[in-house]
Amino acid sequence: MSDASPLDLPPGFTAVTLRESGDAFAYAKSIAAEQGAGTLVWVRRYDLLEFAVVLEPDEPLVSARRAHFAAMNAIGDALAAHCPPERQVEFRWPDAVMFDGGLVGGLRLGWPEDCAEEAVPDWLVTSVMLRTADLSHVETGLTPGAVSLTSEGFEMIDTEALIGSFARHLMTHFDRWKERGFKVVAQDFFARLPPGKAGERRGIDGNGDLLVHAPLDRGPAARTPLVPALAAAAWYDAGSDAPKLQAAP
Repeated sequence: MSDASPLDLPPGFTAVTLRESGDAFAYAKSIAAEQGAGTLVWVRRYDLLEFAVVLEPDEPLVSARRAHFAAMNAIGDALAAHCPPERQVEFRWPDAVMFDGGLVGGLRLGWPEDCAEEAVPDWLVTSVMLRTADLSHVETGLTPGAVSLTSEGFEMIDTEALIGSFARHLMTHFDRWKERGFKVVAQDFFARLPPGKAGERRGIDGNGDLLVHAPLDRGPAARTPLVPALAAAAWYDAGSDAPKLQAAP
């Protein structure tokens, strides 16, 4: 571990770097209570862009988890700002990041295990993991729907710039949330989801669940709970500690 870092982060952020074998998500959660908001843990891996940020929400856990969507928007904006022209950054509900149609990684969200839903958590940790290494060494057919930043045109990946860009965009989305309400964060998130059916209305409930109203349907919305989906992390392969090589349907 080292506090020295070449990262150019906005005020309020403090970088902690780990060696290649480190786990940014686990380590950030372990130090979150002590180090506090703005701590950014970065693992120097050649094959992955992996980092985590400690947040300190000011609302109950049940609604504070919506910070996940601000973080999704931030990584989407950072990738869009640095990617080659005419490449598209998309999401899959609620945590997968797609680049040019293929799975490149995703985000995770952690919180204190003993925190009640209606209590304000001491911390949240949002973690980003994106595949950077070229997949050309993997046998054809073994990576359906998966891509890496290198294979999709990031010939010189400036990981430090991407992390700094994420931090700045994250602050922007939190500022917009504070000034204009969470609806603007949800709108930005939906803009990167695949389009729904014609006339379908989508929203994010106060607890982060996905709500979908069918066209012309005046009844209750179909609900997809956020917490189980975050726990499943369908994009993540725990065995390899990396994004899956096959995108989920």
